Amino acid sequence: MRSLYIPDHFGKLYNSFRNLKNRKGRFVLIIGSPGTGKSANIYSALKSLDLNVYDPILFLDNDDMSSSEVFTEFYRTLRDDLGVKTNEEVYKKVQEYDLVLLADKLLDSEFIDGDKVGLSLWSLNKGFDTFPFYFGILMEFLKHRKDLEKINVVIQTAFVFRMRGVKYDLLTDFHIFSQIFVFIISRFFEVIRISYTEAETMQIVRNNFKDVDEEQIRSCIKKYGCKPRFIFESLEKSIKKK
Repeated sequence: MRSLYIPDHFGKLYNSFRNLKNRKGRFVLIIGSPGTGKSANIYSALKSLDLNVYDPILFLDNDDMSSSEVFTEFYRTLRDDLGVKTNEEVYKKVQEYDLVLLADKLLDSEFIDGDKVGLSLWSLNKGFDTFPFYFGILMEFLKHRKDLEKINVVIQTAFVFRMRGVKYDLLTDFHIFSQIFVFIISRFFEVIRISYTEAETMQIVRNNFKDVDEEQIRSCIKKYGCKPRFIFESLEKSIKKK
């Protein structure tokens, strides 16, 4: 099992989650470039805390569905899962939990059922055509603000698209534009960014690949950036070839 290096952002994440037990109406948005380990940080923090978490799954039929179809399927799934008939009842029912987590089971559900597609893969395929879906979610947020004052929501997200075969995230990879975008959404959410310095990335990789020399790690960082997951995958492939 890979060990988890604990950087400053993990402490911020842990403290934010710890306060959810006794407070409602919190909206925490976890952002970070693809490969920075948002999931690992979220689930590691939650594992250390005694929280009643609702972690829904979303199965999409294919990655070419329209935004309106995905929006409809998202709320249909919540209604069926919670055993209610209306969207209004969804907001009432989830008040029973300490927090609602919108993360891996919703974003990457193709790893649970290979015949289905998660929200991340759909977003990657549709690119900018996904904005109506996210705009619809924002409108729901504004429409049900009173109900949401009694709910804590933690969302793992990245607006990812491919350019020349490389994945980019609108929230983190475009300098000034990303900063402006994050500033806007921080008016609605508490934003926590998962990111690593080169030194932190070196430490994480050393903790998990003790036989890999420093030169090889630096080469991976130069190629993939400070993104531990991509570096892990690259090193695992190179080890298997030996």
